[in-house]
Amino acid sequence: MTLKLDIYRSKLPMETQSEEMLQTQSHQLPPGRTFLPGEASAAGTILPISVNATVTLKLTNGGFFSSLLGLCNPLINLSDLLRKSLLLELVSAELELRTGSERRPISRYAHRVGQKDGDVIYQSEFVIPENFGEIGAVLVQNGHRNEIYLKYIIIHGLPNGPITFNCGSWIQSKFDNPEKRIFFSNKSYLPSQTPSALKIMREKELINLRGNGDRDNLASDRIYDYDVYNDLGNPDSKPELGRPVLGGSKNYPYPRRCRTGRPRSRTDPLSETRSGSFYVPRDEEFSDVKEAAFITKIVETVLHALVPSLETALLDSDLGFPLFSNIDQLYYEGIPIPKLKNAGLLQLILPRIVKALSDAKDLILKFETPAMFQRDKFSWLRDEEFSRQTLAGVNPYSIKLVMEWPLKSTLNPDVYGPPESAITKELVEREIKGFMTLDKALEQKKLFIIDYHDLLIPYVSKVRQIKGTTLYGSRALFFLTPDGTLKPIAIELTRPPIDGKPQWKQVFTPVSEATGSWLWKFAKAHFLAHDSGYHELVSHWLRTHCAIEPFIIATNRQLSVMHPIYKLLHPHFRYTMQINALARQVLINADGIIETSFSTRNYSMELSSVAYHQHWRFDKEGLPADLINRGIAVEDPTAPHGLKLLIEDYPFANDGLMLWDILKQWIAEYVSFYYKDASMVESDTELQEWWTEIQTKGHEDKKDEPWWPVLKTPEDLIGILTTIAWVASAHHSAVNFGQYAFAGYFPNRPSIARTNMPCEDPTEEGWKRFLDNPEFELLLCFPSQIQATKVMATLDLLSSHSPDEQYIGEHMEAAWGEEPDIKEAFEMFCARLKELEKIIDDRNADKSLKNRWGAGVVPYELLKPFSEAGVTGKGVPYSISI
Repeated sequence: MTLKLDIYRSKLPMETQSEEMLQTQSHQLPPGRTFLPGEASAAGTILPISVNATVTLKLTNGGFFSSLLGLCNPLINLSDLLRKSLLLELVSAELELRTGSERRPISRYAHRVGQKDGDVIYQSEFVIPENFGEIGAVLVQNGHRNEIYLKYIIIHGLPNGPITFNCGSWIQSKFDNPEKRIFFSNKSYLPSQTPSALKIMREKELINLRGNGDRDNLASDRIYDYDVYNDLGNPDSKPELGRPVLGGSKNYPYPRRCRTGRPRSRTDPLSETRSGSFYVPRDEEFSDVKEAAFITKIVETVLHALVPSLETALLDSDLGFPLFSNIDQLYYEGIPIPKLKNAGLLQLILPRIVKALSDAKDLILKFETPAMFQRDKFSWLRDEEFSRQTLAGVNPYSIKLVMEWPLKSTLNPDVYGPPESAITKELVEREIKGFMTLDKALEQKKLFIIDYHDLLIPYVSKVRQIKGTTLYGSRALFFLTPDGTLKPIAIELTRPPIDGKPQWKQVFTPVSEATGSWLWKFAKAHFLAHDSGYHELVSHWLRTHCAIEPFIIATNRQLSVMHPIYKLLHPHFRYTMQINALARQVLINADGIIETSFSTRNYSMELSSVAYHQHWRFDKEGLPADLINRGIAVEDPTAPHGLKLLIEDYPFANDGLMLWDILKQWIAEYVSFYYKDASMVESDTELQEWWTEIQTKGHEDKKDEPWWPVLKTPEDLIGILTTIAWVASAHHSAVNFGQYAFAGYFPNRPSIARTNMPCEDPTEEGWKRFLDNPEFELLLCFPSQIQATKVMATLDLLSSHSPDEQYIGEHMEAAWGEEPDIKEAFEMFCARLKELEKIIDDRNADKSLKNRWGAGVVPYELLKPFSEAGVTGKGVPYSISI
């Protein structure tokens, strides 16, 4: 009778089996299996262990959790009342000693017991045979009708203490996906060290994450795969919104993004449609739905609510600011905008800048005063501040040593005109007269340059065909003075042969006479517009957001969640794929904010592809290698950090090198704990596949480059991981969180220059307008009102830390606490970061450091590790989280 009953039970649907039946069933022997010594059947001769599993689910704004509170489908509540909403199966990490087969999991339903601190708590009790072995994994099946977010599972009552399973994952309803989800304990294992009973599960989970690329990815999927950037344009909407595919060709090499699987465009079979949502794997979305909705609505609101309101209020999209005082009003009085249907949301999402007028008929767009403008509203006019910001501003990555003289273009002179620069020896010596000769300046490495000439020149003719903008090739030359500050020497602007006209180039210098002084201001405006575009497209987007996404994809495809390197990198990838998908939706897409408001317009992303081809090298992305590559530093074993800076007062480099060393030391201690010698690195199959896939798939267009680091020793691994962590944390923070502080007052960093230099082929009437009212002409050159306010609102948002930000050294991953040595290393990491905070404060108070201290000078705090929420101009999150 017992045998027949057990056979009957095994055929029952899971929903109809009782908890007692599940518990009993888990003790039945599969076909061909015999009892181990000391193990018995229903007679129960073994000594059982009773354990309790506590399951914590995140309380969200809707869906399943709303139903728990009686807000939704009563059928889901009934599922909880019947205690069949959450099935757990405990999996042994050990195989059967006699047969070598997997032990049968122990199954039990968990039932809801309460709610605490925004979480919903479930519990379940298990009886585990004495020889079941260590619990290595839990299988979970969601019996609700909607997805749930599982935070963690803790099993109490075991002889060696509780086991924690840090899940942090969305689980789909079994009615949508009946396959049980696998969650491993927090303990880390190299592939060769994986408990035997978990090896197949480890491999299976990676296979599931890779997918097979055969369909459109659903929002609920957890599939990581690669694709090219073929969804930036929208040719099905308008032919002029078509854009080239970036990646997969010699003309447009590019890193890969996450595959969405959407259908191809009707009008361009190489492009993907932009219909529907921009897929990212479900667990890459914001884990707290309230915060997710907040961030997503921020971006959508700027475009879909604020911009239309501005367009309605400003009417003329080409209208500039007639007076500088009108720009000041953005901070003091604001711009009235019509109160639309979404006005409440607009105020909720953008409280810093959108406020209600007293008569409640309109809203007002009123910006917070940027840090630079607040400290010294005239600092943007000073050449010293112009130079200082190349070292302590939002784009400290462009300046480099002049390594060759004379300056010369490498472009085809038959197409772009004579390659020689108009910056001559005589001009330079006139500007540095009293300091030294040009030869001495070159010998002593005192000349520095920011050079966008060759990158921009090929786009000048194309961009000038777009209404309301212009472009030049540009370069700016600086001299390092004895007091450690940079003196601007010259700005050169070049127009290639165009419309039957010969090449035009002119050099502008800081002079005191009226006309030359105004032309210098115009030249700075043009150069800064180019620098702003390069900063957003290359220093920021390409080198952080874009370049890091293939590493995220490869990590999830090739490194098991059990792998210690996965656990090390995981916090450095938080939210990045979601942010990048949002960028493709509204920032870098055709007719998005970048294209409509920055100098390179419709060719912006194409230009970033050229920069990737010409300049991106993984081996140069770490800070020390970057500084050496730019000629800013030379190796010196006797110097701090092993480098000697040619510009000693270089705030970004000074703070960055300390942060790099701290980061590298933490990673070295972590890696050394798991990899004792080179053989362990070389034999780690997952690690080797990961590094190979990054090169051959993630950055496939550069797979044959000889400069990719080898991965054979722990030291190789430490260098690779430190570079990845640096780019995701410190590099991104340095170029992102100061954007509003320095560009919130747009004359300091205009995003676009809309008119030609007054001296380029001037008409008599145009030259007279310049002479009569140069200030008005400069305002016409600056961004239009709609361009300026749109960019300002965007930069305000992008410069903000969210309330749930995770800063380096502040948040410890649960897995790190499992090993005492790793926990101790992390605590030391945190302590060193706190010391760095104080060092940076002391440096900013040092009167001898003129690039950090002075009247009206914004102190350099972008690499201070910690911050509160909001626009603070400091704080280094683990990841590219905004």
